[in-house]
Amino acid sequence: MSNLLMVASVTLRSLAPHAVELAYLIATGLFVLSLHWMGDPKTARRGVYAGAGGMAVAVLATWARPEVARHLWVLLPILAAIVPGIWLAKVPLTAVPQRTALSHAFGGLAAGLVGSAKFFYWLHHQPEMLTAFRTGAIVVEVLLGFLTFTGSIIAAAKLQEVKWLPQRPWVYKGQNVVNLLAFGVAAVLGALIVCFPHATWTPWAFAALIFLSLNFGWMLVMPIGGADMPTVIAILNAYAGLAAVAMGFVLDNKLLITAGALDGSSGLILSIIMCKAMNRSFFNVLFGAFGQVQTKAAGGEQKDYKPDTAENAAAILSEASLVVIVPGYGMAVAQAQHKVRELYDQLRRRGITVKFAIHPVAGRMPGHMNVLLAEAEIPYTDLVEMDEINTDMSQCDVCLVLGANDVVNPAARSDTKSPIFGMPIIDADKARTVFAVKRSKSPGFAGIDNELYFLDKTWMLFGDAKAVVGDLVKHLSPQSTH
Repeated sequence: MSNLLMVASVTLRSLAPHAVELAYLIATGLFVLSLHWMGDPKTARRGVYAGAGGMAVAVLATWARPEVARHLWVLLPILAAIVPGIWLAKVPLTAVPQRTALSHAFGGLAAGLVGSAKFFYWLHHQPEMLTAFRTGAIVVEVLLGFLTFTGSIIAAAKLQEVKWLPQRPWVYKGQNVVNLLAFGVAAVLGALIVCFPHATWTPWAFAALIFLSLNFGWMLVMPIGGADMPTVIAILNAYAGLAAVAMGFVLDNKLLITAGALDGSSGLILSIIMCKAMNRSFFNVLFGAFGQVQTKAAGGEQKDYKPDTAENAAAILSEASLVVIVPGYGMAVAQAQHKVRELYDQLRRRGITVKFAIHPVAGRMPGHMNVLLAEAEIPYTDLVEMDEINTDMSQCDVCLVLGANDVVNPAARSDTKSPIFGMPIIDADKARTVFAVKRSKSPGFAGIDNELYFLDKTWMLFGDAKAVVGDLVKHLSPQSTH
């Protein structure tokens, strides 16, 4: 019997590595399917389940690896992460951008800490492991990981609108030169560490690399205004993915390499889409300080808004054939999506065609408006992308702008001095009548007035988007006597 148990034990140990690799293959397939399914609203929920399932398989397979002997050190972090994980999962949809930034921060911190631990462990216990390739991977992992950590923390704080951190770009003279020099010094230190990994000064150089990486992260994001936060989040996503790829090479973990590559490439593709949507380059986003408030010249022309009432707006809406609603961050802040659904239902009951114009950078992150409207169960077929809806705007009777600003500003087409010149916009100004719902007269994230709001055809409905849309619904309801 003892011989039989011994044979079984040896057999299981020999099969364990193959079982782990098979599990990694299954997890990789689930990650790929997750990205594929999340590209379509009809299968997005399935994509979320596939991604979560793939991660569960990956964690369990890694835990089952024969070299993992101290299971308590795996279990304790999992238990510690349960409470903050549940809290992050329950944040309101308006806070999803901040939650995403925090996820990138934790991922970057994990990569940086793992890379640092591996470097010092190998330096003192297995110096032969510090080959040029592994050391280079560690340098990339630490540099990208720690800059992603601090950069994502600043991005999350800006998105949360914390009092001690301005949303507008924090700039000073020669800032780009300082940033580039800091990154250059970090790159030089990294090259020296790769060339001389066993030198007596290497630990100090590595500590300096960590400090510069942490410092460069917040220096990179502080000059960037709120208007660019969707792109910044996507770029940080790409950085976190690349850090995970480097960590995979350091740990010799193929699944980590694959998952990091998927994460990094998706973030890069999303960044490209965002930059294209704003007609800007990566360099301009990272170093352009987009979002500075522009001061008006003394004695310049003072333009006036034309306020209107919800009752009058409802009367005009009730006579329309085609209504186009342009959702923006104001709708998200007010959590007005369910009231918007009620307005949608009221207009549809009257036989009015209603479409939603979705700009790629509306809100605080890519897809922000789609998620909010999906939560209100608005049919996805009525959510129309910018290029497609613009062909219908000349036939639009009423365009209702809900808290959007820069994405409908005609200055992007005509004012060569405007910071948003060349940015593709939704052609709201081509509609016959425009109603703009806005909390105040303050400018949008780009810091400039919206020329749309001063057109003869535009009327302002000042107030919280949820309250204003609620008033429109009340006046459109059959019980209304207006």
